[in-house]
Parts: sequence; structure tokens; C-alpha cells
Amino acid sequence: MNFIEFRKNFLTLACFTTNQVYARYPSFDRNNLGRWVKQGYLVRLRQGYYAFPEYLDSSDFALWFANIIYKPSYVSLHSALSFYGIIPEAVSRITSVTTLKTMTFSNVFGEYVYQNIKPDLMFGYDLKEMEGGRRIMFATPEKALIDLLYLYPFYNTERDLEELRLDESYMETDFNAERLAEFSERIGSKTLANRIGMLRNVYDLK
Repeated sequence: MNFIEFRKNFLTLACFTTNQVYARYPSFDRNNLGRWVKQGYLVRLRQGYYAFPEYLDSSDFALWFANIIYKPSYVSLHSALSFYGIIPEAVSRITSVTTLKTMTFSNVFGEYVYQNIKPDLMFGYDLKEMEGGRRIMFATPEKALIDLLYLYPFYNTERDLEELRLDESYMETDFNAERLAEFSERIGSKTLANRIGMLRNVYDLK
């Protein structure tokens, strides 16, 4: 099979797996994928997952791939907080949470970092529309902050929380403190509740 034919059949998928290739072409020679990656025609996202370099120009696809290559997962933690403008730093890695084991993948679209959470913490995300009718599973601002405080124990004093430098304007006008409290109560962790109590004091969340 030549690449032109292959591209015609798979380009609109943006990301595809070897299983999808074999489902369409049972006799497909897998060596083609390795050769096309070396030639720059394809990008290997992780074992068994590939994308087309045409999608490098859209940051939406880099985030969408985070959902696809390791699931179930949703974008959260520093990536989500930066996306909403809650933290000042630009984030170079794409951070997600998952019920699978903690994992990291690196490819030309970025470094994908997945932190493990319990299945009953797999909530608090929205589906954000992107080009082409696709949707990205993205933590709400409140759940992104809860995931951060739950997973990173060094945020354990008010001074630690001050160093997050959360945008005070956002926290005052757009952040839903009631939802934060509801999520915390649903999780039922005393340690998390204590951290959230300190957070509310530091950023004057009513």
C-alpha cells in the first residue's frame, strides 16, 4: 500500500491505532508505519497510536490526543489551571488524571503526564468543543484545583498555597467556591478538606 492511499483513508481520524488499520486492511504490513514515521509522514504518539503531522499547528489536537492515547483520562492539574488563567505560568507539559497507573509519554506534540486517581474521583470534567466537532474532556476549574491539592501533598500550609499565585480576580469573579466545597464533600478526605479550608482563607473564598 502506498502512503497516499493510506492518508486518504485515515487523515480525518487525526489519531488512529494499529487495530483500526488492521480492521480496514487485515493484510497491512506494520513495517509501513515505522517507515512512514521515519520519513516524517506520520507521528508516533505512543505504542500503537499514530497521528498526522498536519495537526501539529492546532493546540486543540495536542489536548485531544491526551484523552485518546491513555483512557479513561481527562486534562486537569496544571494544564487545566493554566488554560483557565488561574495560575500565571505557561505549562509545557499536558497534565491529566486517570484511573490507570501513573504514566508519561513524549512525542512531537508534547510531554503527556498522567497521574493516577481512584475511580470514585473520576468526575468534575466538562466536554469542551474543538474544531471538527470533537470534544476534549477537561476538568472544571474547581476539580482541577481539587485534583492538584489531592495529588500533591506538599501544598500543606497557607504559605504553600500562597505560592500557587492563583489569579485573585478569577478566584473572586469566576471561581465557584460552592462547587469546590461540594466536590470536597463528595470525596470525603479530611486532609483535602483541611487544605481547601486553608485555600479559602488565603484567597478569601466565600
